[in-house]
Amino acid sequence: MKIAILGGTGKEGSGLGFRWAAAGHEVIIGSRSDEKGIQAAAELQAALPSGVIRGCDNVTAADEAEIVVLSVPYEAQQATLTDVRAVLQGKLVITVVAPLGQPKARAVRLPSGLSAAEEAQQQLGRGVTVVAAFQNISAVHLRDLEHELDCDVLICGEKAADKDVVAGLCRDAGMRGINAGALANAVVAEGLTAVLLGINVRHKISGAGIRITGLPAE
Repeated sequence: MKIAILGGTGKEGSGLGFRWAAAGHEVIIGSRSDEKGIQAAAELQAALPSGVIRGCDNVTAADEAEIVVLSVPYEAQQATLTDVRAVLQGKLVITVVAPLGQPKARAVRLPSGLSAAEEAQQQLGRGVTVVAAFQNISAVHLRDLEHELDCDVLICGEKAADKDVVAGLCRDAGMRGINAGALANAVVAEGLTAVLLGINVRHKISGAGIRITGLPAE
């Protein structure tokens, strides 16, 4: 598939893009500026010569892709989605956004009472399908293809078929995706991000993750 990553210059977005490119997908790294997107893509391409990776601005990336991944800080979500809303109609958007309090990454209760994923759905309208996933995945080892990622991915969305698509991308990136129910449940996954970051700090580790027990191994 052709996958655009908006905010793909960051560690999480670029790491996921790196793994998807290694799995054979075409990856478009989007950024607010065309120059930054091109530079980030060139760095990834140099590290993965067999991959198909290119960069451009967010609007161009979103327009050209089949699937769009939103990987920006929560504070940039509304502005980013406003810019790309028109070209996202009819597409699947996977959001990895998790609101975090600054500077200590404390969990934030949004004034809307919704998850960031639900806000994204409202901002984009009914013509776009939003699924939440990858909020709890540490970026530390994403670009190390030999590293086994010890974490499951909670997938929240309204339609099972959309979540199946995301589960396939989880497998392609070396992870197991778990159907975690409706998009409203994304508030739990988003909150867990702050919990995991706190565990990393308190225990002086990197890459804390979650595992869902009781399910047969794939």
